[in-house]
Amino acid sequence: MSVVTISRGSYSKGKEIAEKLAQRLGYKCISRDIIIEASKEFNIPEVKLIRALHDAPSVLERFTYGKERYIAYIRYALLNHVRKDNVVYHGLAGHFFLQGIPHVVKVRIIANLEDRVKEEMKRANISADEARKLLKKDDDERRKWALALYGIDTNNSKLYDVVFHIDTLKVDDVVDLLEQTVKRPCFQPTEESRKILENRYIEAKIVASLVDEYPHVTATYNNGKAFISLKVHPCKEDEARKKIEDILKRDDILKDINFELFIKPLDMYIPD
Repeated sequence: MSVVTISRGSYSKGKEIAEKLAQRLGYKCISRDIIIEASKEFNIPEVKLIRALHDAPSVLERFTYGKERYIAYIRYALLNHVRKDNVVYHGLAGHFFLQGIPHVVKVRIIANLEDRVKEEMKRANISADEARKLLKKDDDERRKWALALYGIDTNNSKLYDVVFHIDTLKVDDVVDLLEQTVKRPCFQPTEESRKILENRYIEAKIVASLVDEYPHVTATYNNGKAFISLKVHPCKEDEARKKIEDILKRDDILKDINFELFIKPLDMYIPD
């Protein structure tokens, strides 16, 4: 079966839609799970990582290569879940990490500001003006976060297969429509689409294993062969290769793959 990723603003009914859709389809619904896993790998208390998600990317700048490590762990945690299929994910960056995988239905949920204001007023027991300011701040920070970390604008409709506006359409209407959409032939997994997802997962696993040692590491993988690129001084290439082999063996990755190493000179290194 398929995978569904739902991008949403605060109080736009996206969480409710995700949970109802997962229940209807018999899928697993995940969101906070990804943050919990990333917080363990990132060695940051969960509450701090959640605050980082809502207080703009400056929080991660306090950690050495915080952005690179955060992206590596979040991507790996997400792909590790969705590779099993039958998942509805609602949270940040799902539509970014899962672009190009045909059996992933990428959804955006939006709602009228004034409806969201009413929800925030009830939740926080505040005035309409205060609620409006809080929602605008939250929307701006979510957008800044996505731009700073992933270089994407969450408002860009090209990122999604479908965009639903909660107004005339209500929650149950959207769930009905999504249930039909998920079952369309074009969103059913194929051997090719599963292979794309599995390749992405292995790439993410390699990067997550190496990112602490080599923050600028990238990896591509296909047919048992990984191409790993990183920045080190050219005279340390053999040392880097041995260290990578040791790390990949430790994390039980090397038994399934072969790899080639591509070295990018450090910025400070000027070749003769």
